[in-house]
Amino acid sequence: MSIVILHKKNLSRRRHLARARSYAAEHGEKLLLVMKDPTWETEYVDRVALADTSDLAETTAAVKELQASEEEPIRAVVTFIDSGVPMAARVAADLGLPSVSERTAYLARDKFAMREAIARAGGVAQPRYGLARTLQEARTEAARIGYPLVLKPFIGSGSMYVRSVDSEAELDRWFEETRRGAWEGFEWDPLYDETYRLYEGALLLEEFVPGAEVSVESLVSDGETRVIAVHDKPLPTGPTFEEVYACTPTRLAPHIVARLAKATAAAHRALGIHTGGTHVEFRLRGEEPVILEAAARLGGGPICRSVQLSTGVDMVEAVLDLATGRSPDVRPLPEPRAVGFWNIFPERPGVLTTVSGLERAGADDRVDEIQIYREPGDFLDVPPHTFQSHGHLIFTVDGTDRLDAVFAEMVRMVRLETKP
Repeated sequence: MSIVILHKKNLSRRRHLARARSYAAEHGEKLLLVMKDPTWETEYVDRVALADTSDLAETTAAVKELQASEEEPIRAVVTFIDSGVPMAARVAADLGLPSVSERTAYLARDKFAMREAIARAGGVAQPRYGLARTLQEARTEAARIGYPLVLKPFIGSGSMYVRSVDSEAELDRWFEETRRGAWEGFEWDPLYDETYRLYEGALLLEEFVPGAEVSVESLVSDGETRVIAVHDKPLPTGPTFEEVYACTPTRLAPHIVARLAKATAAAHRALGIHTGGTHVEFRLRGEEPVILEAAARLGGGPICRSVQLSTGVDMVEAVLDLATGRSPDVRPLPEPRAVGFWNIFPERPGVLTTVSGLERAGADDRVDEIQIYREPGDFLDVPPHTFQSHGHLIFTVDGTDRLDAVFAEMVRMVRLETKP
């Protein structure tokens, strides 16, 4: 049997691929990779098919070629990246393999369509929202929604080109620049042409919910949702929303966690997510969970490792189990460990000159993992102009009361130094 991974260059997914490699070996299966420009990724797989996974025709042709040339049948199709979800759904549908539906895959990526689907289903609070193609339309929508509000692309991930504005003056300053970036920054995305035509180059506007932000990591099997972990996300609070720091287990009260679990399951039903791993983000309005967005895939970067360290649950293994038709063996630790992670950005954009504090952090017993994805000489951008960080650090502590202090210590310890 073979497992196909549809992939796109993402330096934070090395651990995902490494675990997929060991999973395939454990089960006597081959691991096949479909991507355009593999380099280091090839060390984790048995075979690579070159194809742009942003292109449906290329991707399906590559998988059909693999299917025809491999002695073992393809047993599963998975992806660990947001833009790959619609492709994986299409390929899985063609092969009759477990996956979310193509419609669900679309709803989990088009943020306006997601809002509309959740609104129709009910059961989950949402921010007020609208769309605007011009500044005048944005002013009209802002008057209805109220300030502060959030400007957001219809597609994309990693909070790229997401920005809050507090007034009409700020809306005037940022609307067109954000609208332009929200499309030009995602021209490579497989949904770009369809969504650009549908929304005529508009921007999504949403009410800013000022409460605490969390992410919920879940597994869905036969339509049943099981929440594995909840991460608190204290930073940032605007005007940009890149995921800088997250920690688990959540410090929220148990009854609020129960409300989050109920809202997550309702969101899954609204979008038709019946299988796989998900990453759902909320803010709290008082004690009420207000959904920001839901991804029909595992959380990115260090999230899966954070969950594993805290709960003992290997979400990559569980998703591969679901994709191959196996039943995941999910047995969390009796008491979760306190884990935090930091997605590392430089203070300002520029060419990377030095990574300071790397050896010191690597020798710290509290640090489980530190990875810097870039090399000196690489240009590093900063949010909201980049969809991912340039490295991450994962740490463990004795209790949740120590998380914030240790995070602050790590930020002082490790720095990406850049020059213009």
